[in-house]
Amino acid sequence: MAPTLLEAAGLKAPGYMDGKSFLPFLEGRQQPWRNGLLYEYYWERNYPQTPTIHALRGSRYKYIHYTGIWDTDELYDLQDDSLETRNLVRDPACQEIIKQMNKELFEQLKRSGGMYIPLNPDNGEQSNLRSKSGSPAASFPSYLLR
Repeated sequence: MAPTLLEAAGLKAPGYMDGKSFLPFLEGRQQPWRNGLLYEYYWERNYPQTPTIHALRGSRYKYIHYTGIWDTDELYDLQDDSLETRNLVRDPACQEIIKQMNKELFEQLKRSGGMYIPLNPDNGEQSNLRSKSGSPAASFPSYLLR
């Protein structure tokens, strides 16, 4: 939003600002545009139960790569499963798509500087409380057991 608002005001967005103006689209001008989205979330000490997550969303597929908490990735076919209810990561027919998206994910992370996990200062209290009467631990998926 910020680059768009700055351009509409006749100003140029500073080089350190993320994102691009979409004002040309609002004015009906054709512009080159991305065909996917890179998502980056890095583990925070305040939320230890949430792992580092990187995802790549293309026009048809969404690939999610976790670091931590079993490291079980996800792949969804957004054309056939728009609600993302069927994880295809273990489907033999999808292994080439997963391999390609994994490669593209790490290429984009290199370009974005995302291969380096930022260490931010703690911000507030940790959110790792447990209830004595809470639910039991989940069992591991059978394909992870030997």
